[in-house]
Amino acid sequence: MQVDQQHDGGAEGTEGTAAGEGEGYQRGLGARQIQMIAIGGAIGTGLFLGAGKAISKAGPSLILAYAIAGLVIFFIMRALGELLMYRPVSGSFSEYAREFIGPFAGFVTGWTYWLFWVVTGITEVTAAATYMTYWWDIPQWVSALVFTVVLYGANLISVKLFGELEFWFSMIKVTAIIGMILICAGILTIGFSDAGDTASMTMLWSEGGFFPKGIGSTLMTLQIVMFAFLAVELVGVTAGESKDPKVTLPKAINTVPWRIAVFYVGALIMILSVVPWTHFTPGVSPFVAAFEQMGLGVGAAIVNFVVLTAALSSCNSGMYSTGRMLRDLALNGQGPKAFTRLTKSGTPLLGTTFSATLMLVGVWINYVAPGKAFEYVVSFATISGMWAWIMILVSQIRYRAAVGRGEVPESEFKAPGAPFTSWFALLFIGMVVVMMGIDEGARVSLYCAPLWALLLGVSYLVLKSRNPENAAFKR
Repeated sequence: MQVDQQHDGGAEGTEGTAAGEGEGYQRGLGARQIQMIAIGGAIGTGLFLGAGKAISKAGPSLILAYAIAGLVIFFIMRALGELLMYRPVSGSFSEYAREFIGPFAGFVTGWTYWLFWVVTGITEVTAAATYMTYWWDIPQWVSALVFTVVLYGANLISVKLFGELEFWFSMIKVTAIIGMILICAGILTIGFSDAGDTASMTMLWSEGGFFPKGIGSTLMTLQIVMFAFLAVELVGVTAGESKDPKVTLPKAINTVPWRIAVFYVGALIMILSVVPWTHFTPGVSPFVAAFEQMGLGVGAAIVNFVVLTAALSSCNSGMYSTGRMLRDLALNGQGPKAFTRLTKSGTPLLGTTFSATLMLVGVWINYVAPGKAFEYVVSFATISGMWAWIMILVSQIRYRAAVGRGEVPESEFKAPGAPFTSWFALLFIGMVVVMMGIDEGARVSLYCAPLWALLLGVSYLVLKSRNPENAAFKR
């Protein structure tokens, strides 16, 4: 069990393999794949689809919201990086919560992160089905069903294939955003396309000001902004299957600032300088809408394909994560033993199958409420995903305290400014939760959260009564 493989000394090769071998996984993810998974993890539906709604609510000030939230995300990732270099395992933040906060915290974190990816999978397959209607007038539920089945099959082959698929999915997303930035730069400097005569950086403040609907409206978009960054922590789940985690993971985490600067802040600055923010509407990708406003119809079709790829990429990552998280829980006696089984290729078959089956709920949502499907699941995905961030930050604060007491070794990749940066990030997340409570559309997630907490609490009490040993972390 991975909890017994905590501190590995010795040669570099030992450090690179111990956790993975102890867990039974194959270390099939190389540096190239880890880098692209890290880059692509923060580029998904939240940017390509959700940003349309956020722009209509906040206007150009959304750029500032992404920049500030991006700084908080960097603090979270550096906190995670410090923990990963202390002990790189696939259970990641669930394991750290179990060790530094308590067994119940690990139990809640593991199951909540699993739920997050199930709900996110529903979100992404819903978005993918929405994109398909750009070309064909087919029911959303049909597309959602096909995508779910295909991605499930792809996840059962091997982690190496998963990494390769994610590499190319991410490459498509990155290329598309850079291409969009370059095209917008060309329109601003050379003036080609239908938008060439009006394109100007002054549109960032000339159409009603930088805060056209007030600072309050900008704050209300924070839920959408934070949802866009969900899955950036996925790189932590890959720790148990990375070939050399102590080299590749710090490099991947340190790319967070420029990823956010280019793909979020940079892309939005360019798009909103070419197309007025008033032309964007909820439910329509701002990238597709921008190309249509420029009069580049073919470009809009290409971008629609790219955002379809982005949604499928995120759903693919979700299926990968859920199987690993269920197996980690099972290995620690906090989930059904059947989930511990691996195929010959190192894939957690039953955990992935169980999760994919629940993702079929997305097919039903698309059948009964295709127009509201995305909105229904975004808010709950946000609150469950942010729980993982909270546990990362609290675990890192508790880890630092344990280091100070001499109980655990110091990490080789210390988070700068911690624990103050971690406390700041926690306060920011708290503010986002308050904003969600004020927003009538997002409030549903806060109603669901206590019910989920009650279910987990009862389940843990049953677990503890049947086997007290599984309710204790052993270092």
